[in-house]
Amino acid sequence: PLQGRPGKELVRACLFKQEGPCYQQAKSLLHTAVPDQLHAREKETRILHQFLKEHVCGEKSGSLYISGAPGTGKTACLGKTLLDLKKELSGSKIIVLNCMALQNSQAVFPAIAEQLGQAGADKEARSDIIRKVEKRLTAKRSPMVLIVLDEMDQLDSKGQDVLYTVFEWPSLPSSRLVLIGIANALDLTDRILPRLQAHPKCRPQLLNFPPYSKDQLAFILEERLKPVSGKRVMDRAAIQFCARKVSAVSGDARKALDICRRAIEIVESDVKSL
Repeated sequence: PLQGRPGKELVRACLFKQEGPCYQQAKSLLHTAVPDQLHAREKETRILHQFLKEHVCGEKSGSLYISGAPGTGKTACLGKTLLDLKKELSGSKIIVLNCMALQNSQAVFPAIAEQLGQAGADKEARSDIIRKVEKRLTAKRSPMVLIVLDEMDQLDSKGQDVLYTVFEWPSLPSSRLVLIGIANALDLTDRILPRLQAHPKCRPQLLNFPPYSKDQLAFILEERLKPVSGKRVMDRAAIQFCARKVSAVSGDARKALDICRRAIEIVESDVKSL
């Protein structure tokens, strides 16, 4: 049935098994939602577990800066860890903010204040908001507060006063805050916030997520497709090809998942038209 078809479509058919009913399941499994198990990030997950247990559960203020290129599992890994430790962290106040959603860097202060129960904070002067937030964060015998700031580099401001203020909070006397910042830049705390280096108490612990290697990407793709019923939907040759190309450019797992899902959509369309 492939005779007379363009050569490109012949290659597609060779790379993929023709199991029509399985295509929908495969495409669903290749979506970038956080899976039940994060592969090739065991070391980073272990460090996150240790940090949260030591600081939040152990009621010891501190900060952690997580860096890594897009698609390396930073946010997914932290989200999975918070879920795994849900019971242990139940007595703490957890605030998760994506800084991309803020109108400007200064908006982080009223956003945090409102999460701490200070209604109408966005109408107050910035200095008053910060004072009230700091009062809550240093209140003795109050629950620990965990603040996660995703896309933290969006808090870039003149003189970096916003980032400095936030990173200084865990070092305040009697502070009950544990801060976790997430961004792409490996050197954000060194390059943008050099003053932190002069104050060891303000300097965050660093955790970098390296790009995924070819073998790691191939393993992730193989594991995602394992639950597909019936025969293999995607040949190993296709998976290895995708993993090799993506690892050479970015090591972005989301990109690899997107490419494979799109490839299956194309082949599914070809098979239907045969």
